[in-house]
Amino acid sequence: MSGGNATVHKDGHVSLWVPLLAGLAKLTTDPRLTIKKGAVGVLFDILKDHGHLFSQTFWTDIFERVVYPLFSSERSTPNDQNSISNSAEYNLPDLETQTLAVKCLVALFVNFFDVIQPELARTAAIVTYFVRSPYKHCATTGVSAFLRLTEGVGNKLSEEEWKEILVCFKESVTHTFVTFSKIVRMMQDIEIPDRTDSYSEAEQYSDHEIYSNDEEEANMETTSYAIVKLKNHMALLLVVIQSIIKLYEEHRKYLYAEHISILLEMVSAITTHSSEVSSRSSLQMKFHKACSLLEVSEPAIVHFENESYQSYLKLLQALQHDYPSLSEDMNIESQIFQACEKILRIYLKCAEDEPSDEASHRDPSLHCAVPLSAARKEELAARTSLVLQVMKLLGNLERDSFSRILPYFFPLLVDLIRCEHSSGEVQHALYNIFQSTIGPMIHV
Repeated sequence: MSGGNATVHKDGHVSLWVPLLAGLAKLTTDPRLTIKKGAVGVLFDILKDHGHLFSQTFWTDIFERVVYPLFSSERSTPNDQNSISNSAEYNLPDLETQTLAVKCLVALFVNFFDVIQPELARTAAIVTYFVRSPYKHCATTGVSAFLRLTEGVGNKLSEEEWKEILVCFKESVTHTFVTFSKIVRMMQDIEIPDRTDSYSEAEQYSDHEIYSNDEEEANMETTSYAIVKLKNHMALLLVVIQSIIKLYEEHRKYLYAEHISILLEMVSAITTHSSEVSSRSSLQMKFHKACSLLEVSEPAIVHFENESYQSYLKLLQALQHDYPSLSEDMNIESQIFQACEKILRIYLKCAEDEPSDEASHRDPSLHCAVPLSAARKEELAARTSLVLQVMKLLGNLERDSFSRILPYFFPLLVDLIRCEHSSGEVQHALYNIFQSTIGPMIHV
């Protein structure tokens, strides 16, 4: 069949496909979940199996009339990009259906990219908007769908198209930081009791405490909800970081400096956010008390911060190795040292021996050794591996590079010598740096 006849063949079937697809689209609004999900599955199966018969014009019509409305609670305005996405976050009855639909949409887009490429921007907007969802499954589906999209079509995207989809992803990820702000506000006026018994034993209290217990119960319900939200929030952002690292490793040959900068900004923002989460000591104390009463595990805040910084360093070092000239333009080395300094300061703060000012250095008697609590020792143990990674990085620097940063890091290394540690690994690493790197420099 000639090319001209093929076009006639495709366009000639339009009148047959329209009633079928329109009928399935109508069924996707059925209030019964089984019918709705079934209609979505059948709809995308038909598009996948017979899409090769459709012209680009007909595909455009399918997206406008059938596909985009699946992600909109306002069926009358399919061209409104905001309405396309809003229901991914707010329309609870459609959540499961839309999660299925976004997976099918990405698979469809990968299969027929050459024909439906003009729909990339709106498809990316839908996929990345799922990341904003307050529901863990929905948000992680958005991340995995975005990764699948890049895996399927990354080698076919132009420089501008890569930028467009990465900006969409970055905006949605940054939007998730609002979740923690909401948790902080939610817990602001809540006080957790200091009782040592578990919350399940509340019925033992006397009648005159009923009102107080009702208030406590409401507070504990709110706190329990906040704990789950924070756990999900941190888990999602760790998934995002892992996805960014994977995206860079698999697609770096297609990425330009501007794309790499966007990825790095995302990981840097998450790392900074992890420190903000870790810095809320009063909130952590409330969660510690509540988890003890509720007999549930505490949010793994230290793990979140450690993993964020570790991944950030990994990406920075990979960039420095893979793109030496670009790394100079992006000042990657300076960013590595800033991250290392931040990691050491976090560790020192945990060890209750923050870097001292000039006065305390002049007068060592101002330092008072206070034994660390069991909780602090446990936290130091959790942070030790990251500090050792920094020590190894510093120890492997060339002489000129180390000489340049020594004025900034020497006070931190001295403070590390003074503070208490959970194990001897940090002291051993310090000994190696002073003996093999700093020592020879002093003797010259």
